[in-house]
Amino acid sequence: MSDIRNSTPGGEDYEPQISVASTDVVGLAAGGSAAPLPGEDKSYSQGQLVARRFFRHRAALSSMIVLGIIIVVAFTSIGIGPIPGWWPNNYTLQYDKIGDGAPTWQYPFGQDTGGKDYFALVMRGTQFSLIIAFAVGIISTVVGTLIGALAGFYRGWVESLLMRLTDVFIVIPLLVVAAVLGKTASGWGIWGLALVLGLVTWTSLARLVRGEVLSLRERDFVLAAQAVGTSPWRIISKHVLPNAVGVIIVSATLSISSAILLETSLSFLGFGVQAPDTSLGTLINDYQAAFATRPWLFWWPGLMILAIALCVNFIGDGLRDAFDPRQNRTKD
Repeated sequence: MSDIRNSTPGGEDYEPQISVASTDVVGLAAGGSAAPLPGEDKSYSQGQLVARRFFRHRAALSSMIVLGIIIVVAFTSIGIGPIPGWWPNNYTLQYDKIGDGAPTWQYPFGQDTGGKDYFALVMRGTQFSLIIAFAVGIISTVVGTLIGALAGFYRGWVESLLMRLTDVFIVIPLLVVAAVLGKTASGWGIWGLALVLGLVTWTSLARLVRGEVLSLRERDFVLAAQAVGTSPWRIISKHVLPNAVGVIIVSATLSISSAILLETSLSFLGFGVQAPDTSLGTLINDYQAAFATRPWLFWWPGLMILAIALCVNFIGDGLRDAFDPRQNRTKD
């Protein structure tokens, strides 16, 4: 057998040099895999990928920090229940009014008509608004997820019944239903109001979960579970809902933002939180006439509502992007 060699124009023989890149190309063409590059040998779980995407969303991360500061200040400044706070003034007491009650170093948010510390009042209203918003988000998420999962998995008359019930709630204006039921439950305190609002704001999530379950119920892992005799409830709880958690979490986050705006609207109209309790919407309603003469009484609760709603919406956007399955690569 002859020795075949490449030669230079000068006649000198040489061995062909094969680079790493060329071997990678040949290996890939033959069905192999290229050697991992430095920094690309890491593997992440689905939860880690979601967390990495979320923390790269600057608006969501900033909003989470701001919302955390608002929550910490609201609940630690004046305390809650028997737990005292670090703010020296009480929201129930009247103090000597300084001038027309404009903001000062002693009263940074000013004073209301009776001389109460308006910072303490706004913090109290923020506490109640946050409690109602998160309670409504949890209740509506549980109800909407349950109804949507049952309708999407069982189909047939179960789906028809539950979806017609959902359509009835969608057709009736939400604010009207919430106002009527909120007025009825006004004697139950903020927890009664949160329960009522949670029971009328689940419709959007139910339809989203139903659509997701309709897609998941045809997957091979669900069909395999059915073939081995797994009960429907176990399939829903162990196989279907964990794969729909992205839709549920994002919708639950956005429902919190909608809940605080709904509670504000009801309290502004007089159908929400009732005296002696207070909320941000109640404060705006109480001092709307002072908008022109003492605007701080109107602007401080309004700015708190705006800040909370925007923060929750940005967090929801960040979670939606993080759970987006089309984003299948995370940079180091």
